[in-house]
Amino acid sequence: MSSADIPAVLVLEDGSVWRGQAYGALGTTVGEAVFNTGMTGYQETLTDPSYYGQVVVMTAPHIGNTGVNDEDGESRRIWVSGYVVRDPARRPSNWRSRRGLGEELAAQEVVGISHVDTRSITRHLRERGAMRVGIFSGGQALVRPVEELVEEVRRSPQMAGAQLAEEVSTGEAYVVPAQGEKRFTVASIDLGIKSMTPHRMAQRGIESHVLPATASIDDVLAVSPDGVFLSNGPGDPATADAQVALVREVLARRVPLFGICFGNQVLGRALGFGTYKLGYGHRGINQPVLDRRTGKVEVTAHNHGFAVDAPLEGSVQAPAGAEFGLVEVSHVCLNDQVVEGLNCLDLPAFSVQYHPEAAAGPHDAAYLFDRFVEVMENGK
Repeated sequence: MSSADIPAVLVLEDGSVWRGQAYGALGTTVGEAVFNTGMTGYQETLTDPSYYGQVVVMTAPHIGNTGVNDEDGESRRIWVSGYVVRDPARRPSNWRSRRGLGEELAAQEVVGISHVDTRSITRHLRERGAMRVGIFSGGQALVRPVEELVEEVRRSPQMAGAQLAEEVSTGEAYVVPAQGEKRFTVASIDLGIKSMTPHRMAQRGIESHVLPATASIDDVLAVSPDGVFLSNGPGDPATADAQVALVREVLARRVPLFGICFGNQVLGRALGFGTYKLGYGHRGINQPVLDRRTGKVEVTAHNHGFAVDAPLEGSVQAPAGAEFGLVEVSHVCLNDQVVEGLNCLDLPAFSVQYHPEAAAGPHDAAYLFDRFVEVMENGK
C-alpha cells in the first residue's frame, strides 16, 4: 500500500476537519496553519527557514509537477512542519528532477495530506485567521476520536510569542565569497537566511560573513563590515530582544544596514515601533507592493505573519529616541495597506518586509540589493 492509499485527517483548533490521503511521511504533525498563493516555487518554499513551525496549505491545485532537484533548495533541509495539497503529481516531469516531491517529503519525515479541498481551507483561514492545526495519518486517522485530535492541536504552541530564529540559524559563522572583484564586506545576521540572498550579494561584489542569530556587536565588528544585513526568519519579532539590541548598536555606529522580512521587523522594533500579528499573513510570490518613493508597483515574494506598526503618512521621529532621527514608511502592500518597508532619513538604514532575492518569485525587487550597494558606497 502506498502512502496515497492511506487515510489522513487535517484538524484545526476550532474543530474543523478535512479528510484526505497521506502525502509524504506517515504520522502526526502540528503547527500553525497558513496558506501560500504561489503557483510555482514549492521547493524553495519548503526549504525556506521562515516556514519553521508552520503547516503550509498550497492554494494552487497541482503540486509536485516538476519533482525535486538538487539545486533549488534554499537551505540544508525542509523546514515546514507539514504540507497540504489538493492534487499531487502522479509523476514528475522535468529534466532537472531527481525524485518526486512525495518521496522527498517522506525522506525528510515531513507529514502531509493530499486530496483535500485546499481552497475551502484557505477561505476558512482567511475568514477566521491563521490557527493551529494537526495532520494525522495512518490508523490514528481512523480510530482516534476527532475530539481527541482537536485537544492535541490545542495543546501545541502558538506562533505568537514563539522565539524561533535561533533554532534555524547557523551554529557557526561561514563566508560566501564575492563573485569577481570584491567590493564590500557584509556581516549577514542569519535569522533564517535563504541561500539565494548571499548569492545575490555575491553577484554585486559583496563578501558575506554569515553570522549566527546570537551574534554580538563584537562579532559583527570583528569582520570589519562595510554593511550589516538582517535576514528573514520565523517566529514572533516581539521575542527578538537580543537582535534589537544589536541593531541599535549598529545604528549608533552608523554602519549601513539593510533588513528583509524578519529583519524589517527587528529594525522597526530597534527604532521604537511595535509589531503585531496579522490575521492570516502574506505568503506567496504574487503580492503587490507600492514603492512610495517612485510610485512603482512591484510584484513581490512574501512570507510573513507579523508586521511593523508604524504611521503610513509622512516622516516621524523614531520613537526609540532622537538619536535615530526621522523614519518613513517606504513601501506598503496594496492588498491591505500593511507596512512593507522602512527608510531611515538620518541614518544609513532601510528595510523591506518581503523577499527581494526572488527564490522563488519575480525579480521586481532586485534593485534593493543595488540600493544597499549605493548606501555602502556613500558610507565609504
